[in-house]
Amino acid sequence: MGKTKSSKFKRPRVSADGLAAGAVKRPSGDDEEAVETDEDSPAAELLEKLQSPCADVRELACAGISRVVQQSQTIPAFLQRDAVRRLGPLLLDPSRAVRETAAGALRNLSACGGPEVCEDMVRQDILTPLVTLLREVNRVLSPSSQEPKHTVEGVANEAVNLLWNLCESSTRAVSTFNRSGLLDVLILCLDRRMQNVELALSAAHCLHTVTEDNAELLGSVNTAVLSALESVLLSTHTGMAQTLLRTLAAGVVWNVKASLPAAQHAQTLGALVATLSRSLELDAGRLVPELLQAEAARFATGGGSAAATEGMEEHMPEGDGEVHLNGLGRSRKTSGKEDDFSDLLPRGREELREVTALLTAQQTSLEIIVNMCCSDDPSDDEWEETSSGDEAEPGADGLLEGNSSLLSPLCLSAEVHGALIHHHIPQKVLLKAEFPSAEALAACGKTPAWGGVVKKMYRVQYRALTCLHNILAAMDTESLGGPVGLQAVAQHLASLVFSSAGLDFLEAVTSALRSLLQIMASKNIPQCMSPQQLMSLCEAATRCDVLSVRVNALAILGITGSTLAKQPDSAETLQMIGNALLSVATKDTNLVVCGEALDALFDVFADGEEAEKAAAAIRLLPALKALQPVFKAKIRKEGKGKYSPEQLCVLDNIKINLRRFVGYLEKQARR
Repeated sequence: MGKTKSSKFKRPRVSADGLAAGAVKRPSGDDEEAVETDEDSPAAELLEKLQSPCADVRELACAGISRVVQQSQTIPAFLQRDAVRRLGPLLLDPSRAVRETAAGALRNLSACGGPEVCEDMVRQDILTPLVTLLREVNRVLSPSSQEPKHTVEGVANEAVNLLWNLCESSTRAVSTFNRSGLLDVLILCLDRRMQNVELALSAAHCLHTVTEDNAELLGSVNTAVLSALESVLLSTHTGMAQTLLRTLAAGVVWNVKASLPAAQHAQTLGALVATLSRSLELDAGRLVPELLQAEAARFATGGGSAAATEGMEEHMPEGDGEVHLNGLGRSRKTSGKEDDFSDLLPRGREELREVTALLTAQQTSLEIIVNMCCSDDPSDDEWEETSSGDEAEPGADGLLEGNSSLLSPLCLSAEVHGALIHHHIPQKVLLKAEFPSAEALAACGKTPAWGGVVKKMYRVQYRALTCLHNILAAMDTESLGGPVGLQAVAQHLASLVFSSAGLDFLEAVTSALRSLLQIMASKNIPQCMSPQQLMSLCEAATRCDVLSVRVNALAILGITGSTLAKQPDSAETLQMIGNALLSVATKDTNLVVCGEALDALFDVFADGEEAEKAAAAIRLLPALKALQPVFKAKIRKEGKGKYSPEQLCVLDNIKINLRRFVGYLEKQARR
């Protein structure tokens, strides 16, 4: 059947409330009338004040809009009244304070409104005044300028964050970025890291976004840009914000690796992986309780007010995107909560900001490693997203044994492999795949403002599992600790599968376990799953609502069963596996899942005396003969409307293999 494939990490485009793009829309029809007649809406009054001849009034109006739009239900009222077109000119207001607050209002509108609002802002030409403003920032921050640099840092931070949000959601914004030569201003902001780390982080986040899969920009990545990035990578400044900054710089370097001079490949790659390694070395399980205790001690001695910042758990990072955290997080929130978006973590929460930076750095490090251990082929294997099989050798994608196609066109696979092994990246990723420290979870649970840290810790674990999946596909057995090391990892992953965890986590851990067992089977390394664990997998294969988890569970059953079939006295366990696979193949409504179950049956009962005994006991031959016309009819009836061409091609192959396998079983029965 299909084969597992390492995938690049892609930040999903989601709206502010975690739904698909389009959750916040311009009102029309009856909705428009409702907005117009809503007397309680502050939008009309605030937007009217933007036209005031008094700069202070304009500034206060922008600040009010920035605050109000954090409640996402208010955004349609602002959009209906052309808030973007009214705020845009204020980016070039004579008053620098107005420019800064206007940029902040647009920043929050883009962050809390989601991708559709960002696209709408681009359509309304917000980039024209924004580009002009950023060019003014570039002029002041330029080394040749005599103006005080700090005077533009505030407006620069807001403008860069707005640019980041737009480019993250709009390809048109990225194209404008490329044409407008804005790379230089981001580098100048990055160079301000010692004077203003917040601005440098905003620039680094934006760079990380705009350089991803952006071949058009590579021609602008000159020696000055590479030197600036290298300077950040090699910096030794302490603090979690600096750690995050170095991690983001590593991600940017990886994105623009095609621009590196050949002579610098190995050296730069070594610095990049060393940066990721140092980030992953930090023990969040120890640091989170320590920083929480430090905050409590500071509050107890009058160094800040806990009461002033209670309730911040509603605004901590969650999911794949977060409310922007003054440069320390991403710029979009994807929790189920639909209002009260926070703009900044309070200044009184320095320790919380440190923890947020630490966990964001570790999550980003894992995402970068995911991309390092996958093919650069941009084509997506659609079948792999919902189905796969195990007949292919693990090296079928050209990702094993140092194959030079791994990182084309730079052919860095040997260097990547060596750097990852030298810095013990597989072992560090495995540690991050363990459950968050019980001490850290308990400490955060007692402090409401730190509740969101728990979600972030689990997000790091989830990323680590995805990363482990790609590492397993990209590295040879000895690099992963040999047979003993692989068995230990398999035992650990198996224990995680049967924990009470969320569905996203279950998808990641079953994918990693499937990849590992597939490699072990190809190397004839004994499996290590107990019959009880296999029973639990059987239940997961039939009961889980998530398609990919069911598919992974079926594949794991197939891999384990095919290995057990070669061992003596395994017929009873094979019967259990066979009954579970037959049940899915005959009862599941999704053809992809049925196909995976059939494919697993072919593997389990392909050969061996124990397999023959088990097949006879569960009456496999008559069951498959009865299923054959049903499966064929389902493909003909449902195929074209519900499944992609790639999936249909695989399903047709399974249909052919089913006919051949039935013939094979009939020959066995006649002997």
